[in-house]
Parts: sequence; structure tokens; C-alpha cells
Amino acid sequence: MRYYPLCIDLDGRTCLVVGGGRVGARKVKRLLASGARVTVISPKMTADLEALGSHERLTLEKRPYSALDMKDAFLVFAATNDGALNRRIRQEAARQRILCNIADQPELCDFILPAVVNQGDLTLAITTAGSSPALAKRLRRQLASQFGPEYARLTALLGAIRRRLLAEGHDPDGHRQRFNALLDGGLLELLKENRTAEVDALLAAVLGPDYDLEGLLAE
Repeated sequence: MRYYPLCIDLDGRTCLVVGGGRVGARKVKRLLASGARVTVISPKMTADLEALGSHERLTLEKRPYSALDMKDAFLVFAATNDGALNRRIRQEAARQRILCNIADQPELCDFILPAVVNQGDLTLAITTAGSSPALAKRLRRQLASQFGPEYARLTALLGAIRRRLLAEGHDPDGHRQRFNALLDGGLLELLKENRTAEVDALLAAVLGPDYDLEGLLAE
């Protein structure tokens, strides 16, 4: 395996995207969804990017790229249709010790982007190490049908329970037994079928009478 799987917190960090086409637009949308501050440099931009122009964390600059654009960048994405320019961006990023992704050229990348399924706090990432993006996309579609919106509710509920247990001074090492009891008790299925009364009964049986779905999700 060539790559080391890693989740990065981009909240508030500056990311540079060079290229205003469809590929660049897809990267911008994912970066914004992760909380990043994004600057896009390109003489031309898609309507999708133009429509995002008012986003408070997005800066669109319609002009050619300059090496000075890398100042303060945490990550750099080269998404132009000019191979020579993409390689130049890669070289300049390396000189400044900034990690760089080159669209559709994994051999030139410091990191690659997996196909992703998101359901709330649950993220499933699939990569073939660049060998077959088509396979990664097909697997993503399969996982998206398998892991539906109920997983977003499940992760939100489990997160709220964990935070309350910690606030009440419970031993973190003892949490596993409680969470396993909830999952083994069919919590996911109850949430999927919106059987709220049964969810509350399960929570009370495992955690105590002060735990209920509405109260936990409101915290």
C-alpha cells in the first residue's frame, strides 16, 4: 500500500485551487464543505463557481496563476488542463513544502482524494490508490445505497450520548459495553423506522431514565 489514510481538519485553513473548470469546481465544493477557506485562481471559471462567489470563505480571482499565490496556503490543488502548468505548480509547492494534489495524475500527487460517502459524522472513503477511479466510484454508489440517512441520526445520537457520559464523569473505558448494548439492541433499525418510543425505551434500559432521543439530539 503506497498511501497512508489520514483525515485532516481543514476548518479555517487556506487552500489554493488553480483551475476554474468542472474538476476545480468539484474540489472547491468539497473543501468548503470541510470548513476550509478557498482561493481559486483561473482566467475562466464555470457557472458553478461563479454561483458560489458570494460564499464568505471563497475568493475567486480571474487571472493567470503566480507563484506568489501559494503564500499561506495549507494545501494546493492544480486542476488546469495545462500539463506544464500543473507540473510547475507541483514543483513550486514542493519548494515551499506545501502538499499538492494534481488532478488525474496520482503519480505527481503528494496526496490523492478518495471517493467519499457522507452521512452526518459518518464518512466512508474508498480508494484504489489511483489504479481505477471508475471502480472507486462504483463502490461509492454501492455504499451510498447501503448506508442511508439513518446513519447520520445514529452517529449524532451516539456522539450526544458520549458527550453526556463524559460530562457526568463516567469512565471512558466503560463506554464500549454501553454502546455495544445499544447497537446490539437494534438502535440503528429503530432509528431507521422512526420508532421513537422504542428508542427511548432502549436508551432508558441501557443508560438510565434521564436519556431520551429528543433531549439528547437537542443538546
